[in-house]
Amino acid sequence: MAAAGWYHRDISRVVAEDLLAKAGKDGCFLVRDSESVSGAYALCLLFQRHVHTYRILPDDEGLLSVQTVQGIQAKCFRTLTDLVGAYQQPNNGLVTPLLYPVHRAREAADEDSDGDDGRGVVPANASPPGARAGGAPAGRTPISQQLHLRLQEQVHSSPASDFMGFMAEYLTHHLQLDLEALRNGNLQLRHLSTALVTACRGLHSEIDFTLAGLETLAKVFDPPASPRSPARDQGLLASDPDLELLLSKISAVNHLLSSLEKKVLRSLQETVSKHNLALPSVAPAPPPATKPLAVQSFEVKVGKSQRATLTVDVESGTVAVTKKGGGTPEETIPQDKILQLIKYQSVQSKVRLVYDRDQHKSLSRDFVFPSARKREAFCQLLQLMKIQHSSLDEPDLISVYVGTWNMGSTPPPRSLASWLTSRGLGRTPDETTACIPHDIYVVGTQENSLGDREWVEFLRASLKTLMAIDYRVVALQCLWSIKIVVLVKPEHERRISHVNTSSVKTGIANTLGNKGAVGVSFLFNGTSFGFVNCHLASGSEKTHRRNQNYSDILRSLVLGDKRLSAFDLTLRFTHLFWFGDLNYRLNMDVQDILAHVTKREFEALLAVDQLNLEREKSKVFLRFREGDISFPPTYRYERGSRDNYIWQKFKTTGMRINVPSWCDRILWKSHPETHVVCNSYGCTDDIVTSDHSPVFATFEVGVTSQFVPKKVPGSSAECLACIEWESIEVIVKTASRSKCYIEFHSYCLEEPQRSGENTSQSCDIPGFLKLGWSAKHLPVLHPILSDLEYLGDQHLLLGIKGVESCESYGECCIAMRSMIGSMAQQFETFLFHRGEETGSMRGWMKVRVPKDRRSTRERLYEWISFEEEDAEAAADEPTCSKPPVHRLRSRPRSVPDAASSYTNPAYFIFEGLPTTWALASGGPAALRRPRGERQTETPRPRGPAPPPAEQEPWGGGPRSGAGGPGRGRQLSPLPAGRQKRPKSAVLEREAAVGDCSLTALHMARCLSELDRAAPEQRGRPDGTAAGGPKAQLRQTRSALEPPPRGCPEAPGPARDARRHGRATEWPCDRGDRSRSIGAWLSHLGLEQYKEGLYENGWDDLEFFRDITEQDLLEAGVLSPTHRKLIQAKLREGTTGSPQQRPYLKPNA
Repeated sequence: MAAAGWYHRDISRVVAEDLLAKAGKDGCFLVRDSESVSGAYALCLLFQRHVHTYRILPDDEGLLSVQTVQGIQAKCFRTLTDLVGAYQQPNNGLVTPLLYPVHRAREAADEDSDGDDGRGVVPANASPPGARAGGAPAGRTPISQQLHLRLQEQVHSSPASDFMGFMAEYLTHHLQLDLEALRNGNLQLRHLSTALVTACRGLHSEIDFTLAGLETLAKVFDPPASPRSPARDQGLLASDPDLELLLSKISAVNHLLSSLEKKVLRSLQETVSKHNLALPSVAPAPPPATKPLAVQSFEVKVGKSQRATLTVDVESGTVAVTKKGGGTPEETIPQDKILQLIKYQSVQSKVRLVYDRDQHKSLSRDFVFPSARKREAFCQLLQLMKIQHSSLDEPDLISVYVGTWNMGSTPPPRSLASWLTSRGLGRTPDETTACIPHDIYVVGTQENSLGDREWVEFLRASLKTLMAIDYRVVALQCLWSIKIVVLVKPEHERRISHVNTSSVKTGIANTLGNKGAVGVSFLFNGTSFGFVNCHLASGSEKTHRRNQNYSDILRSLVLGDKRLSAFDLTLRFTHLFWFGDLNYRLNMDVQDILAHVTKREFEALLAVDQLNLEREKSKVFLRFREGDISFPPTYRYERGSRDNYIWQKFKTTGMRINVPSWCDRILWKSHPETHVVCNSYGCTDDIVTSDHSPVFATFEVGVTSQFVPKKVPGSSAECLACIEWESIEVIVKTASRSKCYIEFHSYCLEEPQRSGENTSQSCDIPGFLKLGWSAKHLPVLHPILSDLEYLGDQHLLLGIKGVESCESYGECCIAMRSMIGSMAQQFETFLFHRGEETGSMRGWMKVRVPKDRRSTRERLYEWISFEEEDAEAAADEPTCSKPPVHRLRSRPRSVPDAASSYTNPAYFIFEGLPTTWALASGGPAALRRPRGERQTETPRPRGPAPPPAEQEPWGGGPRSGAGGPGRGRQLSPLPAGRQKRPKSAVLEREAAVGDCSLTALHMARCLSELDRAAPEQRGRPDGTAAGGPKAQLRQTRSALEPPPRGCPEAPGPARDARRHGRATEWPCDRGDRSRSIGAWLSHLGLEQYKEGLYENGWDDLEFFRDITEQDLLEAGVLSPTHRKLIQAKLREGTTGSPQQRPYLKPNA
């Protein structure tokens, strides 16, 4: 079995289909492990360009049989080899006999050894991959097998593979002899003693040598006639922490050697029962008093030239404004009067503070800080002030610290202050906020030589010294020298639940733990977190091996809710953080790298960073994000300083080059429409014990509470919320023609639900399968709670599974926040499986919420927003006379006239889009994003979702009128110029190269390149490219959408008259009025409400000033603070002169 070339172990379905597609002959086959049933197999067979998958299931006696069509009697076989041999004959129930085996690729003999990694050896007599199908190997007792597994599971904290080899030898050859002696009444375990003596022989000589030297040194300092005092020796040794560590290790060895035989004897007598290690419970102690935050002051500029000082007192909850030279504050603003904080995006150091002066009037003041760093510190202090003085029982926002460090197998320095407070190089916090304690600390290390508990206590003591807080241990997980520790504030300990830990080995042959990953997952109230710390294969040339390590970890790490085990690991958590020594290197000559580092030209280096290149090719970390790197490479430094990189390594086999690289990284992935902001990302510059610098990142993360409904749920249908689907269409990358169904999972559902089989199916494009479901075959889902506040925080996980194989073709996540309403909303997202993108899904759905359940509240992180200012001058905008007002529409503009096309260009091929789009000069390659260019994240204002509005459509027309969203509508392409991005999709797609093993996928990616080129020739009515690099960047931002037809209308929104110092004119486009309202809302940082206001008819500036609070509520402005702010600004504009209110009515 193990030697059979057609057995590919645990490769994924996608990889198996690609291998068969490359083989290309009818009758090609391979066998892999089943993804849906543990211990089963999948037989994949190619016939007429389609892959047919059959499950091979073992029965209670271990006999294997193939699930085939009805009427064919199942045959049983003892081994896979016998089964495959039998099905090479015709008429056995398969579409074609098994003719041509597809062999697995030959594996390298030692892919993970470069000197640092070659400490391990494969344990003797390791069981072959297929041993489970045929029972226990000959010559090994069941108890020996169990002990072999326990040896691999329990040896976490020591990379001493030689000792592991001695123990493996004992378990294989001598354990049986000790068991026989034990049955005969001999309790000496002679063979175990021999193995231990052999294993510890080197330790004896080392300790003898060291103690002899210490005794000689002690005699030198002893008085000539005075015998040496043991107490003095003890004091001398205890004066150095390194010697204290040595003493503790010697004491531990002594204790282990004296007690090990007793433990083994007792364990064998109890028939070797498995046990779990757990941290001992600590008696709760009252938390120590935390350090009060000092009052912080910021020098700012107000207006054009006036200087002032902002004083923030977090403890008292006030912000004071003092003019320069003034002794007393000009104004003191309590925290409960602050309505909103608006960050300017065009001026990174500018902020607007909106606050209540009295009951009927609000004021806004702009402040310019010396730097963006100072502005962020001011905003963070105000955020903290709001949290501390909040009346809420549970937090909406927490701060998370993530750190990773390869310690180089040396003890840490006495202080880790710079690492734990995020000080050093890169994007670091201001000194005024650096020592604010975080709610959660997650520390990952590699090559950590300290003991598990010793390391945990060292971290806790360090944090207690820095923050005066006794942090609690949530979890500790170790794999040899790879460790992860999670610590939380004492007040959050009760909010943590469902803690899970796991580890995966990816060392030589995936059996050694010198490389691999450890992970921790838990719930913080209602928000799920996952953390993965990994150490991947080293060596500049081993990029493929690192990619494979990532895939193995993604597939094998057991974290999160067990009910979600069928879903991709990256979809199981609201927030997943992945960090560690990823070991990706720079593809550049070492001297060029050093030259760029000296000049701090990091962009040129990031362009050749292997991790960035592999992410661009969609090989690893799909849809993950990473902060901007503005710090030098963290590896490979000279130990003892940070001045020089040591890139030459001399070995017995010759000199090895280790180029300086960003090996140590922190990435994250979150569910759509959740709040997570990376506030810092950098490395230390004063911790020099290792050849790696420690790396840190801090995050502001929105969390949800365990929701308690204010009203008792009713029993009638009108009192219950429901999730209704009108249609779903899926395209998956597969050569199969299997019928499929959809599984629905969510924390808001009592149990998973599933749909019926797909109602439509086509496979006209080779390598792709298009599936469709109508409303009749999709279930109506009923959440356990019907409150809008609860449902707005929920997500749905959908999985596409084959009816016959029950294996997944892809999974996705949909945010329910944007789907809430009385009318169906469109969604679209990508499908993932085992770390690969496998397809696309789109459809129409709605989440109905009862009228009496629509109350909600503003989250603490929603009061900070961003003003999106236009980068272009207003003079560039074509103008025309004021257009007529059209009050009646057959439907809101948020629902397109026809369903929008796929935004993923890889699937345009299904909609017959022409492949002859004109290319700009230079072709698609000229438009592809440069490798070194970093995708920046544009912060988006956050606010509550628009509420469901139970009213008739515009103009009183029926919902399913012509072109309306009727039930079971066809998902056809939009007319040109009407494309709209879906609300709940992950659409920031990078330019990908990917694999081109399937012709259709290669064609689709060519289409995506053409799409990126096409907008350049549609910028003007004559088809010529609009001028300038800025215009090109502006046009290519919609590269994921199918190209609209050329339109003579102006592309830009109405300009802000106050900003440009002149009266605005009506732009000649169909979105004129809504964009004018949008500019006014953008000025307040509330542009997220534009769409809801427009759908409810508030699209005319003549009438907008008459809007009432109830109108705002119905239009989706759920935050009382935001409603109050809008009405206050409208009152100010109504009472002022026309020159003072240009945002309310543009001049004709």
